Amino acid sequence: MQLTPDQLVSEFHDAVMELYFARKRIALLEAENAALTARVAAYAAERAAEPSASDAGDAGGASE
Repeated sequence: MQLTPDQLVSEFHDAVMELYFARKRIALLEAENAALTARVAAYAAERAAEPSASDAGDAGGASE
């Protein structure tokens, strides 16, 4: 199938627009991923700072 010059221009324009919107979507997903990664890191740091339940249970049992 051979395209006319006008069809080629139209196909190229469509491809450029798809690329434009794909890049915008990628940027949004990267920002969302960064925010979620920061939340997970904060949660992990919070959990690491808390004494574990098994440590508290062992200490309570040893004092009796």
